[in-house]
Amino acid sequence: MTDAIGGAGIFVRSDEAEQLTFPANVTRLFAEGADTNGAFSVLRSMMEPGADGARPHHHSNASELFFVIAGCVDILIGDSVVTANAGDVAVAAPGTMHAFANGSRTEPADLLIVFGPGIERFDYFRLLQDVVAGKATIAEVLSSQERFDNWFTDSAAWTAHRAAATL
Repeated sequence: MTDAIGGAGIFVRSDEAEQLTFPANVTRLFAEGADTNGAFSVLRSMMEPGADGARPHHHSNASELFFVIAGCVDILIGDSVVTANAGDVAVAAPGTMHAFANGSRTEPADLLIVFGPGIERFDYFRLLQDVVAGKATIAEVLSSQERFDNWFTDSAAWTAHRAAATL
């Protein structure tokens, strides 16, 4: 639940944030554009060992910030893959291809993600959950790319990195 604080801000308790469950990933939705006067959107991704987070994509109008709370996360930014550890920050600027996954096969990873500016993007994550549940199709996700400013692409660097990580 998001609580307005005297018109000056919002407060969201972790255990009250909407939780979406995916295979090997739990995502909590904290605040989106309407909650922050369009400044940013915030979510948290808790990934099981080796789990994929997001496949390569870019946003035309938004930056995406990744803050590793715990564990390590492999992050694609452009054509480079970096391993970010607890306390590290990475930012993908608008138009920059990026992706992320848990970089460990043995430890979970906890990742805070901030999009700026904030748009109403939480329906995108709900749509992904519907795909996993068999209630929606990948075609619906692909047709929503403009609405959610989420453009999928291919990355040889990411494909090679993830293939090597599974060996």
